[in-house]
Amino acid sequence: MTDLPVSRPGWLYRLFLHWLKRASKGRDGLPLPETLTPDSLAALRRMTGMPSFPQSLSSIQIRRWREIMVPCSGEGRLARLYRPRGRVTGLVLFMHGGGFVHCDLVSHHGICCRLARHSGAMVLSLDYRLAPEAPFPAAVDDGWEALLWLQEQARALDLPLAVCGDSAGGNLAAVLARRARDHGLDRMAAQLLYYPTVSGLLSPPSREIYGQGFMLTARLLEWYGRQYSRCDRDMLDPDLAPVFADNFVGLARAMIVTAGFDPLRGEAELYTSLLRDAGVAVRLVCFDKAIHGFLNFYAALVDGRRALRLGGQFLRRCFHEAAREG
Repeated sequence: MTDLPVSRPGWLYRLFLHWLKRASKGRDGLPLPETLTPDSLAALRRMTGMPSFPQSLSSIQIRRWREIMVPCSGEGRLARLYRPRGRVTGLVLFMHGGGFVHCDLVSHHGICCRLARHSGAMVLSLDYRLAPEAPFPAAVDDGWEALLWLQEQARALDLPLAVCGDSAGGNLAAVLARRARDHGLDRMAAQLLYYPTVSGLLSPPSREIYGQGFMLTARLLEWYGRQYSRCDRDMLDPDLAPVFADNFVGLARAMIVTAGFDPLRGEAELYTSLLRDAGVAVRLVCFDKAIHGFLNFYAALVDGRRALRLGGQFLRRCFHEAAREG
């Protein structure tokens, strides 16, 4: 159960929120376009598609990265493949956040570099189709086809497999982990979810408690939902709202990371409880002074760097155990 805040976010978060409010001319949250047009959508994506840290400097942490085409969506989708230094421990499919509407391979480049470094795994970051041009279930379908392809690579290389994502990407990673169980993907070893949105129309108290003043507002969540879903019924579909799945038994072990001042905190806690009740090994970590999206601030905030390090270490342990069991 989400408690009422007993303090304020960290001072750097407060400084950022103050700047954001001034940049938005007093409005709360991200400055979304009043009317969604091709030009306003392109402007939003340009604004959110910037790297958190210079890509050339982020890339120093790994052996190399390259762009590849992954066979999905008919003709294929662009992806970035990150290879760590040293022995490769596993393969990770990474799904970026951005409300299913924005962000891209560039915005999450540094995150994937650090994840590859700390996990010792090759990380595949997928440029899945975005809403509103490609609404639900397009992103799920792209992720699933990419995961099937990555499963083949994992078998050929005799490596374990994991899914990971932040926010909307955390939603997609959770859905893919369940599909992997349902279809018997034998290489799936772990799921790493950073502040995922998983409850659809179900609204935990955190959406009201933290729904204003902390960047990701209740208004923004509703806006993102309208862009991604085709109708209200979609918001009850387990492929959009994983909490409505029939059962959670046999899912891959999980680590779920939340932020203390995040409207999505409650649904991540609920999902953790559902997994535990089904006997899934799951670890919940809350950064209690943080706001939603803090992973993207890793260059300036220790919380982001620590969350990536903890997540990478979790994946490394899961891969080690999978190799030992297999």
